[in-house]
Amino acid sequence: MLNSTNMNHIVRIVYVDADACPVKNEIVEVCEQFKVKMVFVSSYSHFLTLPSSVKVVTVDNEKEATDLYLMNHVKKGDVCVTQDHALASILLSKGVETLSPRGLLYNEDTIVQMLDARYLSQKQRRMGGKTKGPKAFQQEDRLKFINQLSKILSKKEGSSQKSSNFKDLRW
Repeated sequence: MLNSTNMNHIVRIVYVDADACPVKNEIVEVCEQFKVKMVFVSSYSHFLTLPSSVKVVTVDNEKEATDLYLMNHVKKGDVCVTQDHALASILLSKGVETLSPRGLLYNEDTIVQMLDARYLSQKQRRMGGKTKGPKAFQQEDRLKFINQLSKILSKKEGSSQKSSNFKDLRW
């Protein structure tokens, strides 16, 4: 039976696809504020320097090793930060709130369009065509991410308090 004690701990862990994640410090800051456990997963080719409060999991350099670890360990109620649309689609089907480093909350309605666009771009590149890469990561992306993660964690925590204003923080 749910009570106020266990309802406040719905988010068990925030997992991070950390190989190329540009918001590692922001994740640590927000998760520490909400007292949420974190697991950063990366391959051996990426060295991570993070506080002792963060669990770091290092996997093989194989192409999908990080994704496989996350798929096998993330559970319903967890949160995952990833730029990988395919991984996000799999985690969504498991009931995981999945967020991009730009603050985009993946959902069932938009993930199909993202996967289709990814497929068409890959197809065009295989045929020798060129495609545009992602736009440069901006400070506004960082702030949007912080606000979105704070919103998710405060909602999961059952907190009715408004999340802190992070616009004044310097990263």
